[in-house]
Amino acid sequence: MTLDVDLLKPVHDFLACRTPQAWVDVACQNIPLLLQDHANCEKKAAGTAMNLMFRYGYHTELQVKLAQLVREEMLHYEQVIAIMRRRNQAWEAVNASRYAQGMRKHIRTHEPASLVDVLIVGAFVEARSCERFAALAPHVDDELAKFYRYLLKSESRHFEDYLTLARTLVEEQQVSVDERIELFREVERDLIESPDPEIRFHSGVPVAAV
Repeated sequence: MTLDVDLLKPVHDFLACRTPQAWVDVACQNIPLLLQDHANCEKKAAGTAMNLMFRYGYHTELQVKLAQLVREEMLHYEQVIAIMRRRNQAWEAVNASRYAQGMRKHIRTHEPASLVDVLIVGAFVEARSCERFAALAPHVDDELAKFYRYLLKSESRHFEDYLTLARTLVEEQQVSVDERIELFREVERDLIESPDPEIRFHSGVPVAAV
């Protein structure tokens, strides 16, 4: 099964860089850890979307889009757990990577700018996830390769949904979005391309490979 180039092109166009090969090499040597972190990421993505629904209940379009995203992320969480169980992999506590915190520290604290930034960060998280599914698929076992290709197809539109919501909010509130996208694009690039002491689904270049 080949990767869908049409699905990947918007993702690659949106991100400032591709995943370094050094990350792929080390990640493929740490699949159990990667699966555990992936499960955590799917659960956190659902939780973040749910929190936004409660915090911004007045925004109808946001409610509809995020409700769908919550359902999909929780399904994917269950699917990762099922793969772990089939591999007799016990659940372990794994600390989060620096990635999300590194992105979130640039989020503005006043509204509606804060919501715009949160949605933009969500777009980058989703886009990078898809880019990494594609980067990993050719190098892992058949079960995971099939799963990652399925996730790429299922989640490839998520980052665009987040961007659409951000732009809709800008239209309503007259808040700039393009310059914020560029800021977070460079922040995200640095997190992906700089040395990182940990290997996680969204981590940077493993220090051992630098």
